[in-house]
Amino acid sequence: MARRATPEVNAGSMADIAFLLLIFFLVTTTIEKDKGIARQLPPKEPPTDEQVKIKEKNLFIVNVNRSDQLLVEEKLMELKDLREAAIAFLDNGGAASGTAEYCNYCKGKRNPESSDNPDKAVISVQNDRLTSYKMYIAVQNELVAAYNFLRDRESQRLYGWKFTEMTKTMDEGSFKGNEEDITSKLETIQKMFPQKLSEAEPKKSGQ
Repeated sequence: MARRATPEVNAGSMADIAFLLLIFFLVTTTIEKDKGIARQLPPKEPPTDEQVKIKEKNLFIVNVNRSDQLLVEEKLMELKDLREAAIAFLDNGGAASGTAEYCNYCKGKRNPESSDNPDKAVISVQNDRLTSYKMYIAVQNELVAAYNFLRDRESQRLYGWKFTEMTKTMDEGSFKGNEEDITSKLETIQKMFPQKLSEAEPKKSGQ
C-alpha cells in the first residue's frame, strides 16, 4: 500500500499576514501619554533688592504632614472641605470700600482679618517629604478647583460662558469665532482671580 504524502503548509504568505497585522496594530492603537499638573509660571520680574512683603492675612497656609493629614491655617481639616475654605479666602474681599484694594466683584464675607482682594491673596502649600503623591495631587486639585470655580462664576456673569469650558475649547482648537476677543476675555478673568499658588520646600520628616 502506497504511503500517503504529508501535505505541506505554505508558510510563504504567513510573514505577509503577520506584517499586515503589525501595521494594523500600529495604526489603530492609541498610546497613552503621561500627563503632569498644568502650571503656568509667573512672568519674570526685573531684578530688585526690595523684598516682597505679604501681609499675614493675605496668606493662606496649607500643610500636609507625613501621615497625609491636612493642616490649614494651623487647624486640622478634611480634604473635602479644602476647596470651600480656599474659595472663602480668595473671594473674601476684606479691603475697605473706597480704597484702591477694594474688590467690587468679591462675594465673600469681607472679613478685614482675611485677604484684601484676589490679587493680594496667596495660597502657600508645604508638604512633608513623606507625604504621599496621591495626597499631594489631591490637594493641588482642590486648590486649582477653587480658582476655577471663581473664574467660572465671573465669566458666566460677564460673558455667559464658563472659563474652564472655553479654555478647553481653545486648547483643543475647536473654537469657531473671534479668537482674539475670547483670548482677551479669558485674560480679563485670569486677572480678576490670578492663580497664586506658592509651594514651599518640603519639610524633612520629623520637623
